[in-house]
Amino acid sequence: MTLNGKTAIVTGSNSGIGLGIARELARSGASVILNSFTDSAEDHALAASISDEFGIECRYIQADMSDPQACRDLIGNAGRCDILVNNAGIQFVSPIDEFPTEKWDAIIAINMNSVFHTTAAALPKMRKAGWGRVVNIASAHGLTASPYKSAYIAAKHGVVGMTKSVALETAEEPITANAICPGYVLTPLVEAQIPDQMKAHNMERDEVVKKVMLERQPSREFATVEQLGGTTVFLCSDAAAQITGTTISVDGGWTAL
Repeated sequence: MTLNGKTAIVTGSNSGIGLGIARELARSGASVILNSFTDSAEDHALAASISDEFGIECRYIQADMSDPQACRDLIGNAGRCDILVNNAGIQFVSPIDEFPTEKWDAIIAINMNSVFHTTAAALPKMRKAGWGRVVNIASAHGLTASPYKSAYIAAKHGVVGMTKSVALETAEEPITANAICPGYVLTPLVEAQIPDQMKAHNMERDEVVKKVMLERQPSREFATVEQLGGTTVFLCSDAAAQITGTTISVDGGWTAL
């Protein structure tokens, strides 16, 4: 399918899942806005490389997703927003009675509140254009829970609920809102953790991946950023025009347990 003529904003997209999604949207012909909280020469060079590779316009716009006004300014500064992918997120692990307040606040701000602010700013642009797609990157932890991740799980459950509300508010318009719920995804950050896990458990790579890191993922395989990108592109297609207010799990069977 083609997304020629559409502009996609992907938050938290200078690496990992966000970058993988941005690349697949660009491959499908969309103009793409990359984003993160940094503003380096490497960030802008990354955007230029995507422009060259796929023959589309790709820009980088710095915005701190913990700042409500910066979230809204990102949408305004982009000029157009046909596709909004809310991907920015952080994580912190701690027992709830020891969870630092500042970490809780930061996770809720970046993982959940930013979705409200960007969506609120994007919907008028989508309505003016007569078409729109909101794709929120939630998590398997938006549908289930694990210990010691209270802020992340609260935020991702909130994103799933917010997605449903946006879908109902736009149900009679050519705008959809859906959430993708990944399990464990092989990103550079996750890849970097594998050697430490191998040492800690005295296991070879394949064994530690399947028995430790993917213990809760029945397929015993990581999802890939390309698969998440492909799922996002599908949700932006005409074939998905009547898919709204739902979650799509890309988790190797995790939430089937």
